[in-house]
Amino acid sequence: MNIIHKKIIFTGGGSAGHVTPNIALIEKFLTSNWEINYIGSKTGIEKELITRLKIPYYNITTGKLRRYFSWQNFLDPLKIIYGIIQALLLCIKLKPNIIFSKGGFVSFPVVIAAWTLRIPVIIHESDLTIGLANKISFPFATKICVTFPNTYQQLGNKKKAILTGIPIRKDFFMENADKGREICNFTLNKKIILVFGGSLGADFINNLIRKLLPQLLPQFQIIHICGKNKIDPNYQFTGYQQFEYLHNELPHFLAAADLVISRAGANSIYELLILRKPNILLPLSANASRGDQIVNAKYCVSQGFSEMLLEKELSAESLLEKINLVNKNQGALIAAMNKFEVLPATEIICQLLEKNSC
Repeated sequence: MNIIHKKIIFTGGGSAGHVTPNIALIEKFLTSNWEINYIGSKTGIEKELITRLKIPYYNITTGKLRRYFSWQNFLDPLKIIYGIIQALLLCIKLKPNIIFSKGGFVSFPVVIAAWTLRIPVIIHESDLTIGLANKISFPFATKICVTFPNTYQQLGNKKKAILTGIPIRKDFFMENADKGREICNFTLNKKIILVFGGSLGADFINNLIRKLLPQLLPQFQIIHICGKNKIDPNYQFTGYQQFEYLHNELPHFLAAADLVISRAGANSIYELLILRKPNILLPLSANASRGDQIVNAKYCVSQGFSEMLLEKELSAESLLEKINLVNKNQGALIAAMNKFEVLPATEIICQLLEKNSC
């Protein structure tokens, strides 16, 4: 029987990007003698993803920190205060030695509770620009981990910052290109395009890809991640496979892909950089997000890692043009990505948590 060495609370949620790096770290901590707990929201995606790991999960009330006017802004401060009280009680009960926060609105009450109780807090930012929850949490944190050198340069207090990269789940490194082709029944004589519309899919992207099938299928095979309930049975063609979403197959499909069309979330970008995959980024518009994906995508284009199409530029014609361009220049894109240093984020952050725990 393992003797508990120390205790840690993980928090973060609202999107998969605020959870999957936590899962990579939790997998590492599960092999050690740490007691692990998670604080998330009652209905967020984090609950579904974390409970699969069979670790204790506690939910708190959370309010959204909006940059725009909404009547909810008058109610949400009360929700945040209540969430802080709940987080305080949980921290007193669980007695963690340290807290790791991946961001999202649910993390802020936990960070404040930890700061009040003088529990060390490490926060992590995946994007080039600091998210609002992390920006507000930053003064109360012991350290902030960042993914890109440019983000490190933005921070006024560099003593708090450390460049780590993004923790990636261990099964990501067990990819097998042959298995990816086998699952799709694809041949070796055509290149493969992997298309992501985001975790929920994107109808506009889905429609564009299907519209382009007559032009693409003579030259490429296509793995199309459409989103839940968005597979169209009218499109059944040799060399074209649709999936609602991916779990264990994703690493194999990424390994098999010669070109990836993706949203510009930091986690997705980091995975493409690790595998050196030529790509076209289709960032969410500023109307649908805080604009972080646009900043991420512009950075990748400036470094020569990617091509990009903004939402206002996106059409069947412009996407086909970019596909042909990336296919032609894939050697240059891979050469640029080879210059990007991929850090052992999981090991760096685990050591940081051990060192800073009380």
